[in-house]
Amino acid sequence: MRWDGQLLNDGAPVSTSGVRALPGMEGVGRAVTTPEFEGITFHEVLCKSALNRLPESSAMPFSWTINPYRGCTHACTYCFARSSHEYLEFDAGGDFDTQIVVKTNLVSVLKKELRRASWRGDPVALGTNTDPYQRAEGRYRLMPGVIGALAGAGSPISILTKGTLLRRDLPLLATAATTVPVQLSVSLALLDTDLQASLEPGAPKPSARLELIRSIAEAGFDCHVMVAPVVPYLTDDAASLRGLFAAIAEAGAATASVQALNLTGRYRGWYLSWLAEHHPALVRRYRQLYGSTGRVSAEYRNHLRSRVAPLLEEHGLTRLEDPYAEPPPRPARRVDGAVAPDLQAALF
Repeated sequence: MRWDGQLLNDGAPVSTSGVRALPGMEGVGRAVTTPEFEGITFHEVLCKSALNRLPESSAMPFSWTINPYRGCTHACTYCFARSSHEYLEFDAGGDFDTQIVVKTNLVSVLKKELRRASWRGDPVALGTNTDPYQRAEGRYRLMPGVIGALAGAGSPISILTKGTLLRRDLPLLATAATTVPVQLSVSLALLDTDLQASLEPGAPKPSARLELIRSIAEAGFDCHVMVAPVVPYLTDDAASLRGLFAAIAEAGAATASVQALNLTGRYRGWYLSWLAEHHPALVRRYRQLYGSTGRVSAEYRNHLRSRVAPLLEEHGLTRLEDPYAEPPPRPARRVDGAVAPDLQAALF
């Protein structure tokens, strides 16, 4: 399927071309490149469905997710979602970072799905696969429509992001929170700027995400911080963790959860290639630590838990054993002269 038409792009020159259809998608209108996103190609697709239902066997406390984008310009070397790009016949390495699928009709399809008599206002999570506030969102602006549609349908909203563009939608999210529970979570696992630039080359800097946490808290939300992944032998030392928890507490985070790096998917090879290039001395230790399962040993998990628990207590951060659990209620805060609603859900 191919269609022609001009994309609004603030006057920047754009080149377009028809491309092959992607598996699982209704069609691709065109591939778009622009100097504003050098090296990135946007594949504009027409999706058949906006809502993704999780298997009944899933342990998640929600049944539905939305992914406005496939692939992610944050380019995190450890991202588990890399494997999912192979379903679109892209590779899980460089293609995941540069070949971004955009569901241009997402909002209109979502509104139709939410109007169905069968929809019961279930919670919906965003950011469970790729980041809804990656840089592409600044161009396509899909999230305001998603937020408005979900709130209008009475569906609780949860968002997990590294993207500071979330700040743009805080007024809209505050309005949504007057009718449905809204939980906002930020992913931040390290403060070392050099290491972060190597591990997450396209993601906002740690300082920018700390300011995002501050903005979320000042908007009246109980901001959850997902300290994940903790990277063995690179970010798990006591000094690094202490500094991180002190910083997120000072920024106003309410709760935090911690997870060690997981290497169970086909993205394992991509991460280990990065490790071999930048930290070759650690490759053997990783093979011993992760073995054939791709998961850190129980001994390591217990060691990390024992290191983290006193730091959370020291900095007044509520510890969530289950990062999807509901945090304890906190008093509503004043936002621009009004009292923000008491938010109850803690999904991300």
